[in-house]
Formats: sequence, C-alpha cells, structure tokens
Amino acid sequence: MEKHFDPATRVQDMLQFDEFGGVNPAITDSSTFTFLDPETMTETFLGHTEGCFLYSRHWNPSNKYLADTLASMEDTESAWVTASGMSAITCSILQLCKSGDHIITSVTTYGGTFAFLKNYLPKFNIDVSFVDITDLESVAQAIRPATRLIYTESITNPLLQVSDIPSLSSIARKNGVILMVDNTFSPMMISPARLGADIVVYSMTKFINGKNDCVAGAICGSAEFINALSNVNDGTAMLL
Repeated sequence: MEKHFDPATRVQDMLQFDEFGGVNPAITDSSTFTFLDPETMTETFLGHTEGCFLYSRHWNPSNKYLADTLASMEDTESAWVTASGMSAITCSILQLCKSGDHIITSVTTYGGTFAFLKNYLPKFNIDVSFVDITDLESVAQAIRPATRLIYTESITNPLLQVSDIPSLSSIARKNGVILMVDNTFSPMMISPARLGADIVVYSMTKFINGKNDCVAGAICGSAEFINALSNVNDGTAMLL
C-alpha cells in the first residue's frame, strides 16, 4: 500500500479524452450497439465483455468512463454505475446473498437501506442483525455460520458514527465474511477498499455530484465481482 494515496491524482492521470481529443468525453446517447464482428457478439453473450458494448443497461462508453474513474478514485480493480444509490446497494447485496444467509449491519444505517434490510430481505429468507457498528465486540458476537456479509457506512447517515473499517475487515476476514462499505458521506477523504473493505458503494446523488441535480449510484470492487454482477446471463445488475 502506498504511504500516501491521492485519489485526485489517480483520476487526473487517467487522461480520458473523446475520440477527437476533447477533454470531456462525448456523451453516448445510443441504447444499443452494433457488433462489427460476429465473434465479438458470441464472446459478449458468454460473459466475456471487456471492451464490448451491447446495450446501455449493460455498458456504454459514457458509463464505462465514469465507472473507470470511480474505480481509480477508490483504488479498486473495477466499478459499475447504477441509476441510484439504493440500486447499487440492493444489486450488490442480492448478488452476494441467497436464501438462508445472514447479514450484520449498523442500527443507524441510512433509512432507505434500513427499510430494504429490515422489511424487504425477509421475503428472500435473508436474516439481518442490527448492531452498534462501533461496538466491535457486538459485531463479532453477531457472527453466525450463515453470516455472509457485514454492511456498514464509513460515516453513518444520519447519526455520523464513524466505522472502524480496518477492525471490521479483520473480523470479516477471520470469519470468511465479506465487508461492504457505503462511502457516500466521505468520497476522496476515506478509501474503504484500502482499509480492508471488499466492496464500496455510493449514492452519487450526494457529495460526488455536489449539486443535487442528479440521481446515481456506484459499486466499486474486484474485477471478478463486477464481471459477475454485470454478466448478461446471471448478473443481478443485468436481470433485476
């Protein structure tokens, strides 16, 4: 790990230009794309999607530019952009969890997320324990054989509790559990992936956008997870 990590420098170093050298990449307004090579189509439907554009719900050049920038900012291998923060959260959790699994989360979690975890996931027989995320002993004691995920926010919304991400990561790794962190309140200030989070999610509506005129979300993680999430055959982000 670098002693000093500057997300802004990493983003600037990406040198993303449009095809004519414009400093702002052109916005793609096409919903579908043409395959100029039949083999490319075959590879795409097999889930081998690197560099291929199929349908804008999957990838298009505009959201790929944004996803790559977010991955660079978070220092993750890959990223995926969504229509909202709740879409990022729900897609990630439903990609990871199945019937019978168990999740540990903060009792002060953002209201929309709390409602999803408390009221919606029981439909899928997914159990959730709500704990004081700053009480590490309580987190550890809540671990069960079926625990699949610890979910928290870097800085909780709205009570502003600060999660000890390295310690939560240690608990998660010791028990073979995934740590997912919502970093909505602290982009560019906290880098959860570098502190041990496996997946980082965002509501980009808030601090990343900054102007309250856009609704969007993001998921940052390993290339393996993002590829699985966006797989055209069984990826949650493609099929929900």
